[in-house]
Amino acid sequence: MLKFISFGSGSSGNCYFLYTDNDGLMIDAGVGVRSLKKYFRDYGLSLTQIHHLLITHDHADHIKCVGSISNDLHLPVYATQAVHEGIDRNYCVTRKVNPADRHLLANNEPIVLGDFKVTPFFVPHDSSDNVGYMIETDGVTFCIITDAGRITEEMGGYIMQADYLVIEANHDREMLMAGPYPAHLKERISCGTGHLSNDACGEAIVRHMSEHLRHVWLCHLSEENNHPELARKTVEATLRSYGIVAGKDVQLDVLKRTMPTGIFTLD
Repeated sequence: MLKFISFGSGSSGNCYFLYTDNDGLMIDAGVGVRSLKKYFRDYGLSLTQIHHLLITHDHADHIKCVGSISNDLHLPVYATQAVHEGIDRNYCVTRKVNPADRHLLANNEPIVLGDFKVTPFFVPHDSSDNVGYMIETDGVTFCIITDAGRITEEMGGYIMQADYLVIEANHDREMLMAGPYPAHLKERISCGTGHLSNDACGEAIVRHMSEHLRHVWLCHLSEENNHPELARKTVEATLRSYGIVAGKDVQLDVLKRTMPTGIFTLD
């Protein structure tokens, strides 16, 4: 049985964990090792359950602890060549990934990692590179898209295959534009290589959801330009305008920015 937990989802640090009875896969390593150890203990888990580490992109809130986690637990790290190179350049990563633990991924080329079949796909963002992941195991398909400037048709195709979806709802457009950020930062966030707004997130779900989509989690919310209840209500309203009722037709949750969101069973 597949289970999912988020240990943090936002600019303070991103880290997600998928695991079965026999295998475990972590996505991103933006949460400190000490915090991870505590969280794992709190939920009756062990760090030894992590067998593979996937990285989406090379911004600090997704990779700052990748070297520490990989080195301490002797974990293989999977990323595209550009992301591995970005990790090497990022001064926030004080412990680098050992060369022997670096493994390359290529977009749209599936790789089998233990219990998991993993397919990376390109996601537009202003990093060295950025990927989403479609992860399949035991007849269940899980898809994660974070730090996305826009939703491409290719990304939409992966969303359509998902039974479970984690997707960015970073900001409310009005809050962003009326807020204190300088103009260049507002432009960076709202452009096609920035972050997905609540409205755009809702539209992406509506446009590409299938009848077998069971649960959606909104991720990577901005602390300054969004609020969990606002993100939820905006996406719910968009779904409702197309006749889709959150809580009935599909489950909808918001992942917490700086703490775990509990364990979800994906069956």
